[in-house]
Amino acid sequence: MRACVLSLGALAPAVAHAQSVPPAPNAASEQPSTDAASSDVQTSEALAKAPAFAVAGDDKAVSEWPMPGKNTALTRFSKLDQINAQNVKNLQVSSTFSLGVNRGQEAAPLVVGDTLYVVAPFPNTLFALDLSQPGAPLKWRYDPKPSLAAQGVACCDVVNRGAVYSDGRVYFNTLDGFTIAVDAATGKEAWRTKMAEYQKGETITMAPLVAGDKVIVGNSGGEMGVRGWAAALDKASGKVVWKAYSTGPDAEVLIGDEFKPYFDQYKGKDLGVSTWPPDMWKQGGGTVWGWVSYDPDLNLVYYGTSNPGPWNSSIRPGDNLWTAGIFARDANTGEARWFYQFSPHDMSDYDGVNENILIDIDWKGKPRKALVHPDRNGYIYVLDRESGELLSAEPYHHITSSKGVDLKTGRLIYNKEKQPSGEHFVKDICPAPPGAKDWQPSAFSHKTGHLYIPHNNLCMDMKETEVGYISGTPYVGAEVLMKPGPGGNRGEFLAWDPVAGKELWSIKEKFPVWSGALVTAGDVVFYGTMDGWFKAVDANTGKPLWKFKTSSGIIGQPTTWRGPDGKQHVAILSGVGGWSGAIVAGGLDKRDGTAALGFVNAMKDLPDVTTKGGTLYVFTLP
Repeated sequence: MRACVLSLGALAPAVAHAQSVPPAPNAASEQPSTDAASSDVQTSEALAKAPAFAVAGDDKAVSEWPMPGKNTALTRFSKLDQINAQNVKNLQVSSTFSLGVNRGQEAAPLVVGDTLYVVAPFPNTLFALDLSQPGAPLKWRYDPKPSLAAQGVACCDVVNRGAVYSDGRVYFNTLDGFTIAVDAATGKEAWRTKMAEYQKGETITMAPLVAGDKVIVGNSGGEMGVRGWAAALDKASGKVVWKAYSTGPDAEVLIGDEFKPYFDQYKGKDLGVSTWPPDMWKQGGGTVWGWVSYDPDLNLVYYGTSNPGPWNSSIRPGDNLWTAGIFARDANTGEARWFYQFSPHDMSDYDGVNENILIDIDWKGKPRKALVHPDRNGYIYVLDRESGELLSAEPYHHITSSKGVDLKTGRLIYNKEKQPSGEHFVKDICPAPPGAKDWQPSAFSHKTGHLYIPHNNLCMDMKETEVGYISGTPYVGAEVLMKPGPGGNRGEFLAWDPVAGKELWSIKEKFPVWSGALVTAGDVVFYGTMDGWFKAVDANTGKPLWKFKTSSGIIGQPTTWRGPDGKQHVAILSGVGGWSGAIVAGGLDKRDGTAALGFVNAMKDLPDVTTKGGTLYVFTLP
């Protein structure tokens, strides 16, 4: 799902049987539950490990946070342990900073040296704060001045998921489709490259990734009938080195002799054309608005592709390649090495863009370079990142839309009873379009070997509708009403053993957990809630350790660093919005449950507990 949900709600007709959110005063619990099969948390004997390239060596690298994922494996783990499970209860605010924009704050604060960098939602101002001074005052700001018109085609609020630092420059994207490099010391623009056409419905909201001497970026706009792509820019000059589309002929998808997928359904010529009705691939979605990871040893970048367009799947028979899956590509040339599709012929907006965390594991007695991917469709996948072989796919959410994943063929086994129809509303499809989790990134502990996952507990009723393609306008073809999943809680935060493929503990939350996660060597996990609480829990047990009420709901990404004062600090942006918080950020009418593509129906009580915001909070010990 990536299109203008703030305006699409007005285009979707009201439905008489729109359901209200049932009261669930006891649905959310801060006390963790553990696997019912045992009173003790059981883990696999062979723990997953972080790759060597993700384990920071020198003191400087340990102290800083140069990119949203901390490293190119996207583990979001810090070796710092000054803040630990015993003393985290003493955390207090050390500084705050207003970003001046009260929209959804999804970015990750970066820290390099004595400077903190943070990108605001539209108009995408980049701020640099001086950590060497009391209160971390503003050092400089860079205003890219994006086109106002881009807001009209932007998905999920006018969000930005952050910047990346590399070799003295800060790289980030703007909503109107530019990738920009700025001098980290002065804020002076180094280069600016136009990558997307917002007039056609394209925007850019993702955080770029630096892979060697390349900056990897991708587009948004899957619900506007755009054609998805990923591209690499030269880090020094901003020149486009390669661009790979997610649909169309092999030459444009950059599929050639080096493409060696593991499963047979991906072997054939021009499948990005033949798995679609004639010419529908030209507006077929597959945008690349999520996370990119990079293995420098294999020189491969990994990224997911979004849903096929439109949502009305009945008018696009076929697997709709190469959408709702993951590509592994040569970082230098963009040539595809392998592909795996999480949701062939996606019917429920299950974008494949969530994080691909790179880990090393022992699998059935054999060492594997792997990646773990918690997908929207409700399964956590473990794949061999060298070959694309599927090792496991285990459910972590209540699922009715499918019955499992065939490990021999790699294919998702759909439940025909929950296949959307144009004749009537199909009830209780689980997960809903935001999936078991959306973009909100998980964290992997180098110490425990466990994954910490913020996610949703949502289901939906869905009916397909007629739709036609007009450039730059919504291209959806569905009416959706989302609602809480089993238990009434709409969110959950859990710990997962990726080798054993099982949940270790979980914490239920009233609203979807739309923030990212952070885990440290002090055995503390941080995350935020949509009603404004920033929380710390024990990484081993899930026991609540500390929480702080911020001024708005939290959908940002926590980060941590050691400052010039020698103390460990933790930061989070507070400011509700995004798709989940559109009812607040966009001021939508809760009487129309179909607004924000049906998300408002599940979030009618959010305005009762939070308001708009845009504040950076930094915490440290006394």
